[in-house]
Amino acid sequence: MSKTAGRIRAGIGGWTYEPWEETFYPADLPKKSQLNYASRQVTAIEINGTFYRLQKPDVFAKWRDDAPEDFVFSIKAPRYLTYRKVLSEALPSVPRFLDSGLSSLQQKLGPILWQLPPTLHFDGADIDAFLAGVPRELDGRPLRHVLEVRHKTFMDPAYVELARKHSVATVFAHTDEFPNFADVTADFVYARLRKAEASEPTGYSKRDLKAWSERARLWASGGAPDDLPYVTDAVPAKQPRDVFIFFINGAKQRAPAAAKHLLTLI
Repeated sequence: MSKTAGRIRAGIGGWTYEPWEETFYPADLPKKSQLNYASRQVTAIEINGTFYRLQKPDVFAKWRDDAPEDFVFSIKAPRYLTYRKVLSEALPSVPRFLDSGLSSLQQKLGPILWQLPPTLHFDGADIDAFLAGVPRELDGRPLRHVLEVRHKTFMDPAYVELARKHSVATVFAHTDEFPNFADVTADFVYARLRKAEASEPTGYSKRDLKAWSERARLWASGGAPDDLPYVTDAVPAKQPRDVFIFFINGAKQRAPAAAKHLLTLI
């Protein structure tokens, strides 16, 4: 990768999924070795288990040690923090989540994903307070935050301005179920591609994956694809950006094949 571009990573959500034992993992692979295997086929994994319950430092440390050196875990924040009517009211409880062992991942700690409920409407004051209040470092290590907004009221220039003000990324969700807009709001890009099809061996067609690889390269070099939807016409500063692309849901059994093929293109 050129020094004028950021790092592009492609990955999957979690590593424990029964159909993957038929479509992804070798037949004789023990379950305890699945993370070790998966983390050598893709370059990032979004941990979903943290959404449902807190983990312990020794668990994070085991995940760290199972993955290769140049690997990153994205962490999905707990739903008890994000699934509420007033998001900023979660701030007093955020340290409990951050102190549950995330720093044990060390250099493999990637972005923290804050997924909002589909019922949460955009409230500028509430979002501003939350984004201003989330910590920017943990045990001396910088933290990256990304917000997945899932109500159409967030398709508002005021939201984009707030996210840019706090340098918090906004998920580009490739889905018809929730709002999808590609305004770049931080120094990295985070995409969740949710339209994989079971009939396609690589989830997305190879032609579509080539198009996503080209978009990823453009994002990484500081540009913005002209074939995605946007809320504003404002163009962020052109600078190298790291890019995270996860294949999530859709025909999940095809997610590893999609991520692996994308990686061959970048």
